[in-house]
Amino acid sequence: MAMKIRLARGGSKKRPHYAIVASDARMPRDGRFIEKLGTYAPMLPKDSEDRVKMNIERVQYWLSQGAQPTDRVARMLEAAGIIPKKDRANLKKGEPGKAAKARVEEKAAKATAAADAAAAAAAAPAEEAAAE
Repeated sequence: MAMKIRLARGGSKKRPHYAIVASDARMPRDGRFIEKLGTYAPMLPKDSEDRVKMNIERVQYWLSQGAQPTDRVARMLEAAGIIPKKDRANLKKGEPGKAAKARVEEKAAKATAAADAAAAAAAAPAEEAAAE
């Protein structure tokens, strides 16, 4: 069963309040969940302690069981120090990320090394023929 740690919306119109829940990925956003892990109140100030409340032990349990956090929940877990921070670059559409750039540079380095090796191999028999 694919598990997600995600937000389930509650509250009234224009007054959101979210529950942080562990649920089956196939269930609807506000539908059935396995366990409530905490709350998120986005209307509170960012420095308020009551803005995000989580049962850290249970979150770590579900992560150890293979549950995948959604993007927003992952940011909350990063802020709490539960998971390592991801490198997020503000990319424009079509721009390669840092990982893609690194792969391109690595391929270019390998191609250059292969070309240098081929040139050295081609030069070696010509020198041997001249020596004879």
